[in-house]
Amino acid sequence: MSQPELKAKLALEATVSPSEDPEKVSRAMKSVVGEALCDITTDPHSARLVTEDPTALARIRDQLRDRHVRSAARKQMLLKSSGRSTSLMLNRQAAAAGVVALCGSPEESPLGPVYLTIESEKIDAVIDWLTAYAG
Repeated sequence: MSQPELKAKLALEATVSPSEDPEKVSRAMKSVVGEALCDITTDPHSARLVTEDPTALARIRDQLRDRHVRSAARKQMLLKSSGRSTSLMLNRQAAAAGVVALCGSPEESPLGPVYLTIESEKIDAVIDWLTAYAG
């Protein structure tokens, strides 16, 4: 299934603990979206990545497929869907390795999760595409 004409804004956010380097946290978030063009801001307490590059959405879709977590991701995104946005919590250590691993609660990621928020005028279509089993 090729990527439809879906425009979406992705934001990844994480707190930075005193023992962490904000640059390492931002690199972990960058590895989630791969080669996508993005804006990254960091301060001593937080890191944020924002992108509207369609390759970021495709990379997350591929990760959900490859890790066999599409149905779990769909369930979480539908539960967290509100208006034109939805969100997921990702394991921070897995993100550092470029892997999208879902967290059901913040406690599942020892240093705290990376929060992924997806905004789109067609959020239902984005969720459907990200979690589709065809193609």
